[in-house]
Amino acid sequence: MAALAAGGFYMVLTGSQVPMQRSFAMAALVTVALLAGRRAFSPRVLAFAAVVVLALHPAVVLGPSFQMSFFAVMALVAGWEVARPWLRRDPGPRPWWWWPLAAIAGTALTSVLAGLATTPPGLHHFGRVQLFGVAANALAVPLTSVLVMPAGMLALLLMPLGLEAWPLAIMGWGVRGILAVAHAVASWPGAALSLPPPPAWGLLVTALGMCWLCLWRTRWRLWGLPAVLGGMLAGAVTPPPDALVSGDGRLFALRVEGEVFLERRPGAARFVQEAWLRAWGASSATNLPAQGEVAGGRITCVPDSCTLRDAAGAPRLVLLRPPIPRRNERLPPQYAPRELCGMVPLILSPEPLRGRCPGTLVVDRFSLWRNGAHAAWSAEGRILSDRDWRGDRPWVPPEPRPRGEEALPPAAIE
Repeated sequence: MAALAAGGFYMVLTGSQVPMQRSFAMAALVTVALLAGRRAFSPRVLAFAAVVVLALHPAVVLGPSFQMSFFAVMALVAGWEVARPWLRRDPGPRPWWWWPLAAIAGTALTSVLAGLATTPPGLHHFGRVQLFGVAANALAVPLTSVLVMPAGMLALLLMPLGLEAWPLAIMGWGVRGILAVAHAVASWPGAALSLPPPPAWGLLVTALGMCWLCLWRTRWRLWGLPAVLGGMLAGAVTPPPDALVSGDGRLFALRVEGEVFLERRPGAARFVQEAWLRAWGASSATNLPAQGEVAGGRITCVPDSCTLRDAAGAPRLVLLRPPIPRRNERLPPQYAPRELCGMVPLILSPEPLRGRCPGTLVVDRFSLWRNGAHAAWSAEGRILSDRDWRGDRPWVPPEPRPRGEEALPPAAIE
């Protein structure tokens, strides 16, 4: 009970993140089970922790922290239940080297199970597959358990006495060691693969397959493997968007046969660019040229625009490139090129476009101001905005209106 109270204090001290809430809820139920003489390591413990966390923060079920944490623990619990009968055999006296070998094998198996279980949500959210997580964990986990955490707890106890300097120094050595391991493993060739991330429905199929695989105790559980693999491969059959536009209109990206090409305006966020590359499963991007052709002639650029064509050579998308205004300079009104209206399915522009363009979808600064970032599928002639994705829900802010229109009813504006 004292250890449970200390764990609760540590959870509050570190910000009560989702993995900590899950760990504390499980620890609380395990403590009660031990006091009552019941089996503590069970899928029911994880289910109880999930109920507690979701009751406090329902939205976290969509985040990587919740998914990776619960996927990993579910796989570990199921792996323990499978291995428990074999581990409890009593073949007689064991040699001295059996125990250290069992400890090393147990650590490696734990890392393998947790790594495999967290691969689907990691691929969905980050577009990366880590191949050498077992090697990294084999070195980093002992440093954390033996050096970092004990030194941190000791420093916490000694803070009221002003004696926390030397435990924090020891903790710093451990942290630097973990960072050195991370940098070394990340530098290995092929340490991280960029793959097309599965969509939300693919992750849901994978989650159902994981539950089937881990919760059944008969051979029926193996039917969960096809669902897990099918959900992870869903990204390969889901067509990704051909173009992405940031919400501030400062970054545009075109994708052609796996290659990504960027049009950057001043102030474009690198964080957004990296998120796009992860979503496309790409490792790098190339800037669009000032003039010329790229992607085997599929993209043709001139100083004032870039045109994306399909495999047959028909124009599918035009990205306008108006001049970049200087400080305190206002550009003259920009109009959609009349010769493109009805001839090209989609026009993208970082500046507002005046007038109408019948027969063509237009995403300009006005569109971004109203509806946020956009994704476009040129072959389908379809666009999807951030507002469309979030839907008409109470927590989604209403569509902004220009000055002077706030007091007008919607019918008058239309």
